[in-house]
Amino acid sequence: MRCLICEGFSLWHICTTCQKNLLSPTLHKRVVLDSIPVYSFYPYDAIESLLLTKHTDLGFYIYKILAKNSFTLFSQGWNYKNTVASLGVDDSSKSGYSHTAVLNRSLKSHNIIPHYGKIRASHDYQYAGKSLEERIQNPRQFIYRPFPEEEVILVDDIVTTGSTLSEAAERLEKQEKKVILCLTLSDAQNR
Repeated sequence: MRCLICEGFSLWHICTTCQKNLLSPTLHKRVVLDSIPVYSFYPYDAIESLLLTKHTDLGFYIYKILAKNSFTLFSQGWNYKNTVASLGVDDSSKSGYSHTAVLNRSLKSHNIIPHYGKIRASHDYQYAGKSLEERIQNPRQFIYRPFPEEEVILVDDIVTTGSTLSEAAERLEKQEKKVILCLTLSDAQNR
């Protein structure tokens, strides 16, 4: 097989050299709801073509590679006193898998417990490429399903306006859950 980036021979969809040289994360931070930090691992432009694979069969493998190089490294080095839940935002399967579930699964560690299907949109409205005004007019109306941990890490692939993460955090707060941070692969404002 050939590496998708350099086109050299590789046993993986992206060779280890390209992963090391081009997919080394650099944290970017922004805040939603005035106090919840959102950490993104890559500039959007650096991985845009990889992100666009998310609704294809290839996307499953690409997201696993991106998750290993960012979310897994984060979870291995993250020190926190409590055990927390991690939730992929709207992790319903599309195109045979859920890209947020792939990212969420990579966070599993001694004090991060991934949960699935706990915060899902109540409809299938497509938000990609929509303005903040359109997103506000069409809220996701998240459905909450219980889980035991009180503190939460929210997981998504891209933060654009921050409205999805904000709405999910507000829904969890109504259930007396505290979102301590959000993790995304990329921040669309970080171009």
